[in-house]
Amino acid sequence: MSLEVFPIRNGRDLRRFIDVPWRIHDPSRHPQWVPPLRAMVRGALDERHPFYQRGARELFIAMRNGRPVGRIAAIRNEAHNEFHGDDLGFFGFFECADDQEAASALVDAASGWLAEHGLTAMRGPVSPSTNYEIGTLVDGFEHQPQVMTPWNPPHVDALLKGAGFAGVKDLIGYRIPLGDPGYALPERYASIAAKARENTNVRFRNVDLKHFDREISICWDVYNAAWERNWGFVPMSRAEFEQLGRELKPVLQPQWAFVAEIDGVPAGFMLALPDLNRIFKRIGTGRLLPTGIFRLLTGVSSLRTGRVMALGIKREYRSNGLFALFVHEIVTRAQRFGAIGPEASWILEDNVLMNRPLLAIGAQPYRRWRLYERPVVAAHASASRKTA
Repeated sequence: MSLEVFPIRNGRDLRRFIDVPWRIHDPSRHPQWVPPLRAMVRGALDERHPFYQRGARELFIAMRNGRPVGRIAAIRNEAHNEFHGDDLGFFGFFECADDQEAASALVDAASGWLAEHGLTAMRGPVSPSTNYEIGTLVDGFEHQPQVMTPWNPPHVDALLKGAGFAGVKDLIGYRIPLGDPGYALPERYASIAAKARENTNVRFRNVDLKHFDREISICWDVYNAAWERNWGFVPMSRAEFEQLGRELKPVLQPQWAFVAEIDGVPAGFMLALPDLNRIFKRIGTGRLLPTGIFRLLTGVSSLRTGRVMALGIKREYRSNGLFALFVHEIVTRAQRFGAIGPEASWILEDNVLMNRPLLAIGAQPYRRWRLYERPVVAAHASASRKTA
């Protein structure tokens, strides 16, 4: 059974690259898989995207007997390496059937491209950086993924290990049991939040969509300051953050995007998104036209679950109980809204300052993703690999 791995060189190849998940996921075996929006994947791969002002990528697809069985992106992120003083490469957009030969060939192709650019190790999956979709699911396969989080079959972990990777960091997804019978915020936690409110001149306000450029500037500043010392973090450029803001704006609900101000100065912000995957699942093809856009626009307001995808507080405000106040504010708003089982992710496995408070309010770790790393090896003589 012949295997061929080759780089993407034209629009037809790119369409095949984007189409790979539909070719390898069997809905009858993988009912949890949610088809992504093709436009979002294409946008993240578009070399005009602001990420690629400081980065580059090379895409590879694996074909067996003329049928796609996998794909991978090799990614160079100059912003990451300058920020961390690394010579690290990345891989992302990884999808593969349960085919070790294909997975190893894809990884070797990506590794070769990274070696040609002077990089000595590769980490991932990140698509295309830690500011976007990251990780391979290794626990919680039975749950349908929340918006902008990956789902993959269990075999992917074994494929990556078989291709020479070792896990370097796990990320956790928590289910907050809002809507469960008898759930209430623990009294001790509520009292901590009340005390912090008394001692802090804090005001929570919704993001004002009518002044979106101003709000983007505020959140961008908080984002880069709040996550600065997180493992693997790389600051987002203003252009990247604006691009992400424009993409999310049509589905933002102001009560789930709010800023904390202390004495009028922005100290933190929180962003949650409704679980759009429930709509994407119904679209099926991943195409917004001709009818998908109507399902999206008319379905958002009915969603009662979602994902807390960003909660950041500037370092100088972390000692005054502001995180407890944020959590109390989130829970209060969610209960008023009638939210059911929202998710908080991705939380670094060793981030005690985030994990401990989430466990204290009764949040349940229910999904886990993994990032992997391996050395880079020299490129093959040919960009295309064939086996008989």
